[in-house]
Amino acid sequence: MPLPSRPRRPDGLPAAPVPWVSPALYAAVAVAGAYAGLRGLGDTRALPFAAGLAALAALDWGERRRWPAGTPPLPGTLLLAVRLGLFLVVAAADGSGLSRVLFLLLPFGAYFVLGPAASVAAGALCLGGIVIGFQLADPAWHGRTEAVADVLMFAIGLVLAVAMASVAVEEQRQRARVESSHARLRAYADQVADLSAAAERGRLARDIHDGLGHHLTAISVLLEKAAAYRDRDAAVADAAVADARHSAQRALEEVRASVRTLRADAEPFRLAASLEELALRSGRSPLVVVEAGGDEGPFTRDALVALFRAAQEGVTNARRHAGAERVEVRLRLEADRGRLVVADDGRGFAAGREGAGLAGMRERLELAGGTLAVESAPGAGTRLTAVVPSAAG
Repeated sequence: MPLPSRPRRPDGLPAAPVPWVSPALYAAVAVAGAYAGLRGLGDTRALPFAAGLAALAALDWGERRRWPAGTPPLPGTLLLAVRLGLFLVVAAADGSGLSRVLFLLLPFGAYFVLGPAASVAAGALCLGGIVIGFQLADPAWHGRTEAVADVLMFAIGLVLAVAMASVAVEEQRQRARVESSHARLRAYADQVADLSAAAERGRLARDIHDGLGHHLTAISVLLEKAAAYRDRDAAVADAAVADARHSAQRALEEVRASVRTLRADAEPFRLAASLEELALRSGRSPLVVVEAGGDEGPFTRDALVALFRAAQEGVTNARRHAGAERVEVRLRLEADRGRLVVADDGRGFAAGREGAGLAGMRERLELAGGTLAVESAPGAGTRLTAVVPSAAG
């Protein structure tokens, strides 16, 4: 859940972290002054006393309305000077003597307007003013315990006021950092979602090309074969049609399997069995020979599927482009890696002429942490070597 934010000044200082402090002190001074006036304690002048407190409250309200995100330094300094004058008016009219606590608001407010150094300076100014006031009123004040205690308590109040302001500022800065971190996390989550969607689209594209594309290529080749042998050898043509029908069924099964994968966890994948089935589906054009060995257990499903797609792409290329008569598929699964070699005796191709199929195969292997090497030359056949690491490796 996002934390509620408060208005903030451009320089990062909070606007009013503890807005109840000023009204609380105004109320305490008003109650003490009224009590002193009613009881005849000291010389309380009601009109300037009440007017000064009302002016202070109105000043606070107007400042918050005018600068809800925090008072800028220049008008803030002017308002501090106005408050100091009003504090002097209220203190002069207060017979209880409690109104000196209002001066604590000067360093407290200065912290938010001008920073810690100005706050300490304002506190020192207030303390010096209190001492001077005592000295002017009674040069022997330092010999009276009550007067010394008042000065000490005021000094402690100044320390607490500056400390409270410092804590409030730090709390607001921490809150701002948390809010910023939450915003960055939300942005990162959106990026991860976008990348995940892109990765899933890429995976589906590879599956369509490597799976459905393979079967459609086989169907096309088999139907061409059936058409070519229709008049010369009906049995060969019928067998080609049957093989094409079988490839169409396999294509439909793979489409359904892809849909199931999107809806639920993938089923266990057996690489060796899939390679044997690939060889059987290929028939004798070209003849596909599979040699597989090793334990599939240490390998992830993605790694095994990547090796199978490499074999599938190699067989498809040998049938469609290379005119190969024989394709050898050799699989060796070791403790740290799996190695698949697909070699055909076709026409080969010149370096730098890899198509989209090989590029997609290489991308799939890289996503599984593996590599692809292609060796070919015109008239020398093609040899694909795919390597993936095991989960333990």
